[in-house]
Amino acid sequence: MALRSDWSADSCPIARSVDVVGDPWVLLVLREAFEGATRFEEFRALGIADNVLSRRLAGMVEAGLLERATYDGGNRPRHRYLLTGAGADLLPVLHALALWGERHRPRSTGRMELVHEACGRPTQSADTCSHCHVPVTAADVSWRLPKHPEALLPLAR
Repeated sequence: MALRSDWSADSCPIARSVDVVGDPWVLLVLREAFEGATRFEEFRALGIADNVLSRRLAGMVEAGLLERATYDGGNRPRHRYLLTGAGADLLPVLHALALWGERHRPRSTGRMELVHEACGRPTQSADTCSHCHVPVTAADVSWRLPKHPEALLPLAR
């Protein structure tokens, strides 16, 4: 029995998008990829079961969010998972979710901030710096996490 409908051919672009990124594990894998994770073992830090992670990575490759690249892993070839252009285009979506979560599901231990490195200021916008009004990309934005407020986490370059 299918867990949900197939919306891949729906006329609504939101439904087609949710068909690809509507699974919470997909968004969390993307978050880890933006933070620099590329190997299966690094994505396991999410606490996801190996079989689920394997299926999600394969689905993300099939959907064009990640590409699988082989590297020499010693005894056998290993794979890295790299963000594609389509995957990188989801950065504003992750930013919007993070900002929404901080506004509507805040934690008492502090807030995550999106910091535009060019001007050094936190932004309250998912895709444009709310201070200097320049579009933000993975190359020029960092995440300041509540557990390490003194340090910026630059996104994978």
